[in-house]
Amino acid sequence: MYPIWEFPSLSAGFVIAIIATFHILPSHLSVSSMWFNVYMETKAYRENRPELLEFPKKFTKMLLIFSYVFGSLTGVGIWFAISVAAPRGTSALIHTFVWGWATEWVFFLVEIAGIFIYYYTFDKIDRKTHLIIGWIFALGSWITMLIITGILAFQLTPGIWPETGKFFDGFFNPTYWPQALTRITLMFAIGGVFVIAVASRLKNLEVQRVINRIASLWGLIGLVLTWMLAWWYYKQWPETAVTNAKLVIPGGLIKGMTIPVVLLLVYFLYVRFKPTAVKLGPALVMVLVLFIAIWSGERSREIVRKPYVVNQYMYSNQFIGKDAPGKGVKAETASLDQQGVLQAVPFVPVDLRTINDSNRLKAGVGNEAERAALAAYLVSLKP
Repeated sequence: MYPIWEFPSLSAGFVIAIIATFHILPSHLSVSSMWFNVYMETKAYRENRPELLEFPKKFTKMLLIFSYVFGSLTGVGIWFAISVAAPRGTSALIHTFVWGWATEWVFFLVEIAGIFIYYYTFDKIDRKTHLIIGWIFALGSWITMLIITGILAFQLTPGIWPETGKFFDGFFNPTYWPQALTRITLMFAIGGVFVIAVASRLKNLEVQRVINRIASLWGLIGLVLTWMLAWWYYKQWPETAVTNAKLVIPGGLIKGMTIPVVLLLVYFLYVRFKPTAVKLGPALVMVLVLFIAIWSGERSREIVRKPYVVNQYMYSNQFIGKDAPGKGVKAETASLDQQGVLQAVPFVPVDLRTINDSNRLKAGVGNEAERAALAAYLVSLKP
């Protein structure tokens, strides 16, 4: 129903996957990091080890800059990308989950306020109050992820939502819990990688040893559970998604998910046994490895859903392919078969709605020779 947005040499899904990866790293880091911070702060108070507080202060500063400046900008980027790539699909998600989005934004505001209050009140308020602020921030960040996951899972498995049109029937769909739990465990692995990177800059080797041993354990457990839960998630996919995964996903993406996981497992094991041996350079390389794994996963998630924006309901070209009685929506495929796309979509120029000999090529329905000439012309335009 809208003009198609094309990105030179790439696809819309490719662009969305790149931006989503840049967003997932800081956003999932924010979910896991405060749990780690609160744990370390509590440990420092209980064991009377004030030297351990050096890490949560440094980690929170990194989080403030990376997750809530860079992460917020990429969040806006995702909204822009999906709005131009799938405007009608974005509109459908907003109208279906408007209260879900509203709730997520409320908790995001809790995050924004929480990170600033937590960072700037270190050593300025009593311990109990500061920990409570940390817990509020951690819970708020965690809830935003749980809400967004419901909407993302809906795109692949809308469940009985087309029949009922009810919010929770779409939100708690067949892949919600496996995807939510997979993301929860993944966030601890992401957190572990960044914790080790920040800890590599600590001057106190004993503090570095304590931090890295805990972070590597979080990462190991998180990765193992993520791999197990991802298999459960895969088993809940609809048949079309499984077929796409087997036939369409290139081997490079499979390797891009598998090899980084193995490297990260080895890395966490190494840090577990050599907690003070990691330097900043190798730690940043593992952040890049983590990025490759997440990008491969996000790109694959976009691919397996095709040719739909919302599986079995709305096609990637924004046309409705299935009735949704619960929302009073009728499928458009039958009428398109009868009158054709040029007569149905509003953005087609009036002079192209009826095809004749003078406008066939402009309308995109030229003969074989004309299509070949157009293809050669488009190739000649490439630098």
